[in-house]
Amino acid sequence: MPSTLPRAGTSTRRRRMRTSVLRCGEETIQVKRGAVKNLYLRVKPPDGHIEVTAPQRVSDGMILDFVTSKGSWISHARSRLSASISAGSQGGSPTSWSDEDLALARQGMQRQLSALLDHWVPVVGRAPSAISLRLMTSRWGSCTPATRRIRLNLELARLDPRFLEYVLVHELTHLYVHGHGPEFRRRMDLYLPGWKALRKELNTHVIV
Repeated sequence: MPSTLPRAGTSTRRRRMRTSVLRCGEETIQVKRGAVKNLYLRVKPPDGHIEVTAPQRVSDGMILDFVTSKGSWISHARSRLSASISAGSQGGSPTSWSDEDLALARQGMQRQLSALLDHWVPVVGRAPSAISLRLMTSRWGSCTPATRRIRLNLELARLDPRFLEYVLVHELTHLYVHGHGPEFRRRMDLYLPGWKALRKELNTHVIV
């Protein structure tokens, strides 16, 4: 699960990623280095292993310190993942989606998005060319600024509606700003002053 909400990458960025493995006590950490500006931490299903995405020049020591500082967060994420998988073994898993589940989730999100877009497009001043709803394994939303296409994770249908609103505003803001630097943060502060608290709370939810 991401510790921050990642934006859409490009195929060039993916090609430039190089991978390695680090040991931190009993933990094995999968590291991907590439053209990113921040450290990102994920607890990955099904076994809860740790994956870190890091800028090229970040040292192994800095990555290990980062993972160590997130110890309680990792434990919490693994507990939620374990509970989710356990529920699945009993037939009630949020990890399993029937055709009916998917249809209901899409219908519910489309209803919410209609009202949200009516409100937020005039505020942000940018409109997407299209929004697609799909199950995504490692992110809540993504955006391709060149085509103005936004993708949203159907898992958001199972969460409080304020998280869908946050992710939508986040991705709409990327239609102005590609990265997560000062201009992105300035705009998010202007549009949605409580966005950082929403991001922190959303990142306690495990995407499975």
